[in-house]
Amino acid sequence: MKSAKMSHWRSRAFAIIAVALACGSAEAHLNATGMGPIYDGLMHFLTSPEDLVPVLALALLAGLRGAPYGRLAMFALPTAWLLGCLFGFSAAAASAGMLGASFWFLALGGLVVFDARLSLRAMTALCALLGLVHGYLNGAGMGLSASAVVAAIGLASAVFVVVVLVAAFVARLQTHWARIAVRIGGSWIAASGLLMLGWSVRGN
Repeated sequence: MKSAKMSHWRSRAFAIIAVALACGSAEAHLNATGMGPIYDGLMHFLTSPEDLVPVLALALLAGLRGAPYGRLAMFALPTAWLLGCLFGFSAAAASAGMLGASFWFLALGGLVVFDARLSLRAMTALCALLGLVHGYLNGAGMGLSASAVVAAIGLASAVFVVVVLVAAFVARLQTHWARIAVRIGGSWIAASGLLMLGWSVRGN
């Protein structure tokens, strides 16, 4: 009975994730919230699963590895994201598409599942790569302007807050079952990436 109920909840979770990821490709130009460019950047990040979910996965991984990794991620990732945005301002609009998003979902979700024991140097490189790539994609096509820079700061600030909250919460988990629950969350992210990969291959 319990296993059937768990299976029901898993199928419902996959359906919700699938609906969220089935949205159209994100455009470089941010939707106006009416509250200024910094909030435009913040809301763009929070409403873009292809950006938000990999950051959540990286924060989960950093939290599993402990406080030093959490502190590293909360500064390295937003900094790299902001730099990526600045590099992308002068480029034409770009999108990694579903294939690119599925790579990050699979890679980071898989690292969480296996509770990968990365070194601080490897974690720094992972933060830099994720931040630069996604920041570049966010900044591409926006054009260099004061409002674009402020929006990029809003994006980076949102990344910072998410990493701080998630990594700090996970780092405090000491019981075995709680850490297993975090790894199960990583398995859902990886499974979502696998679904996205299948859709992108089928679409081609």
